[in-house]
Amino acid sequence: MSVTATPVRPAPDHHAQFIELLQTSLEQNAFIKLVLAKYCGDEPDLQRLIIKQLMVKDQPCLSFVYRYKTRDITKNFALAEGVQTVAALLPASFKNAHLLAVTDEAQLEYSKKGKSSLFKSKPQQLREVPSAGHNREKNRFLDLSRPFLADLGVTNHKHELIPAMSRKWKQINKFIEVFSHALTSSPLALDKPVRVSDFGSGKGYLTFAIHDYLRNTLQAEGLVTGVELREDMVKLCNEAAARLEHPGLDFQHGDVRSVAPRAVDVMIALHACDIATDYAIHMGIRSGASIIMCSPCCHKQIRLQIQSPALLKPMLQYGLHLGQQAEMVTDSLRALFLEACGYETKVFEFISLDHTNKNKMILAVKRAEPVDATELLAKIQELKAFYHITEHCLETLLRADGYLV
Repeated sequence: MSVTATPVRPAPDHHAQFIELLQTSLEQNAFIKLVLAKYCGDEPDLQRLIIKQLMVKDQPCLSFVYRYKTRDITKNFALAEGVQTVAALLPASFKNAHLLAVTDEAQLEYSKKGKSSLFKSKPQQLREVPSAGHNREKNRFLDLSRPFLADLGVTNHKHELIPAMSRKWKQINKFIEVFSHALTSSPLALDKPVRVSDFGSGKGYLTFAIHDYLRNTLQAEGLVTGVELREDMVKLCNEAAARLEHPGLDFQHGDVRSVAPRAVDVMIALHACDIATDYAIHMGIRSGASIIMCSPCCHKQIRLQIQSPALLKPMLQYGLHLGQQAEMVTDSLRALFLEACGYETKVFEFISLDHTNKNKMILAVKRAEPVDATELLAKIQELKAFYHITEHCLETLLRADGYLV
């Protein structure tokens, strides 16, 4: 008598099923949010990963917010790359994934022994997909409820954004976003005081914001100084800092040329005119700053020296193009000098902070290891020779202090 063996059913591939659910929710514009939890990797303090959909330069992408105990790190991926990244993280780095969509939700779990379980359910009522604008608003680095925003006139007494200050609110958040990413890649440790100098601090919007972000969001000790030429602004800001109980925040009268250098971790100088930007960068370098954030304004010194090649003269007969060339050459040389002094440097468009078209930022983060600048300095000299530039203020300051040999 023969016995027919019952075929063994293969174990369900819950991983593949979950990724297919994620892919389908994106294709059907039903995706709301994905949260990866129960982290099992080797990064200290990483708690969870929150994924939402955003529009970046009119293209849909997945925004990955890595949530640590004291900070958030955001990375954006194209949709296909984002799905592949999620697939690779499960279960290698996270043992739990919760997908929230318009019509259903799913949860993928892995036991300690690696056994997977997939749970699916229908919502009691149809959810609404948040707009890209809504997602971006939720990804703010500061909260409207912060007291300093009301004191400085950004919000009203109910902590509602004053319509006339909406642009300023956007600018403040963009600045903190840039600072947050720079801080993550810098050698600074948050278990020690973070010393910040903000030159040209004005009414103190950014000075208060960076101090509040360090103290309240990152739970770090921020020692922040705003430096401003207008004495009435210095008095106004010091009174506000005392009234709002911002320990470690103060404002001084002076500018980047008159204030004596001291040890600084973060140097900020936004819209310093012409060579004042060079003095600010020089101050940051000799103060040992790990992060230098500059938004240059005016480029007179180099513009007066540049002698353009004959081939370019028809293009540069227009004043606008001539000014753009001076701006590009000046700031490129600044960035290259920072590279030569051991910084990783980026130059990018930044939202204007004074409602002008001067929206470029030079961001420099100190490298962990020194670099051999010989080849880089040779290229700088070639660039100067091409444009017949005899002097760049930052180079003069750095050579006088022996930073460039």
